[in-house]
Amino acid sequence: MGSLQGNPTSQPSDVQISGRTPAQATQSSNYSFPRSRLRQSMSDPSKTPLLLVACGSFSPITYLHLRMFEMAADFAKYNTDFEVIGGYMSPVSDAYRKAGLASAEHRLAMTRIATEQSSRWLDVDPWEAIQKEYQPTAIVLDHFDHEINVVQRGNATRDGERKPVKIVLLAGADLIQTMSTPGVWSQEDLNHILGRYGVFIVERTGTDIDDALAALTQWRHNIWVIQQLIQNDVSSTKIRLFLKREMSVRYLVPAPVISYIEEHRLYNDDGPPSSIHEKEKESKSEPAAESPEFR
Repeated sequence: MGSLQGNPTSQPSDVQISGRTPAQATQSSNYSFPRSRLRQSMSDPSKTPLLLVACGSFSPITYLHLRMFEMAADFAKYNTDFEVIGGYMSPVSDAYRKAGLASAEHRLAMTRIATEQSSRWLDVDPWEAIQKEYQPTAIVLDHFDHEINVVQRGNATRDGERKPVKIVLLAGADLIQTMSTPGVWSQEDLNHILGRYGVFIVERTGTDIDDALAALTQWRHNIWVIQQLIQNDVSSTKIRLFLKREMSVRYLVPAPVISYIEEHRLYNDDGPPSSIHEKEKESKSEPAAESPEFR
């Protein structure tokens, strides 16, 4: 298992990567970073405050997405010198254009429903989802670092001091496999994500972690591998397949999310309306079958 290495203060103090800025990032006047569930002070000042960030499609969110945060929190508590102060899901924007990707509006709604009704500490940040341009993972982590360590000035201790927060990416083992595959990730982004921030990796059935880590030895000190003590192989891809086949996904996806999917007719063969607003337009149009839809 990896251990805490380096000084969290070496993390960036501005939203940029080696001179690069977010690709035409949208700064909406309606956007504000969600802080209501973020712990503002630490219980153990001897530890380093840790923020878990999961980037992904979440199309739809599953119980495994939620469980990954709980597994990571347990791992941090018993195996590191970190103290978890919060966890965020950051759904990708519509610019990602992945097959089976529901609109950002729907995915934000589903992740919020899941976190609000099943967790006291997880939250959803809409910043990445509202961007018109695709934002690389490294840029997204810079955004969180800016909000937490620059705007908020880190996290408070009981003594009134403020400590810089360690920002880490939380992901499944399939991510570390892509990172170890030549040509998939740029060396610059790998060094920024794994060198400056770090990653908590949750093992997944069928993924060879050791081979992947062998190609990432220079960042091994900043990679923490979390074993699944109870194996869970559910994925959004499998959930979408079940839904298209009209099979039950109950107890694989939070019940309120299932209700949302059914209400908005997501992931069926005919394809859902592109957003909640398109659905409203469809309900007012004649005939309904001619309304704009997408897959």
